[in-house]
Amino acid sequence: MPQPTHAQTPTIPISVINESTVLADADVAPVVAALQQQVTNDFGPVWGTAAELTIVPKGNQPAAGSWWLVLLDDSDQANALGYHDLTTEGLPIGKVFAASDLKAGTSWTVTASHELLEMLGDPNINLTVFVQNTNTAGILYAYEVCDACEDDSLGYQLDNILLSDFVYPSWFESFRAEGSTQFDRMKKINTPFQLLVNGYIGTFNVTAGTGWQQQTSDKRSATVLHRGAVGTRRERRTIPHDQWIYSLPQRKIVGNAQKYRQQLQTIQRRREAA
Repeated sequence: MPQPTHAQTPTIPISVINESTVLADADVAPVVAALQQQVTNDFGPVWGTAAELTIVPKGNQPAAGSWWLVLLDDSDQANALGYHDLTTEGLPIGKVFAASDLKAGTSWTVTASHELLEMLGDPNINLTVFVQNTNTAGILYAYEVCDACEDDSLGYQLDNILLSDFVYPSWFESFRAEGSTQFDRMKKINTPFQLLVNGYIGTFNVTAGTGWQQQTSDKRSATVLHRGAVGTRRERRTIPHDQWIYSLPQRKIVGNAQKYRQQLQTIQRRREAA
């Protein structure tokens, strides 16, 4: 059989699973529709990928062979329910911590867009670009397509849903001159490796022996906010793949989710009674 071209790219099935206690399914449906438009019309033609998103009704099993985009409250809930580094089949998984976004005053829809596009761009979280500075030194840049321009203020709307900006392949091409081509969807980046407000990128100095570091837009040292919670792409990139953990079987996750919600209800009743 002939090898697939961009025009023949196999469509990746992605199951969208809502486990968050702060998002109703009615909140999620229009966002998934906007995400589908973004992948099909904006991201796919540039990056040569295709995906079909399907919302998994509560209590149902994700389709076999599908990648997962899971909407959660925070990283603690993800671990409590059993969502880890890969799906139960060992396939890519993206996590959106909606409650954490709401607490921080940031948009969970931008985060969902961010996590989806980066999962499509580097599903195994192991791709990098090498920029060689001398014949014995150089820096690896993480192949993350939204980190450089992730701030909510830089996003764009589809059907009134705010989505993340993303870089084009040219952003990783150091030979490109300033303003010579388009570097991101919103045309706000002017040079390769430019970081916009609140942007960052993972770097690995191959001679320094310091491991993965976060380079930020203001050139300051990274803070705890750049470290990445357990289960995020930033955290997983630092962990050898033979230490990655499969998510629990879905039936076990469903049971854990029920217990989790019951515990929250018990806590709420106690607070009201106090």
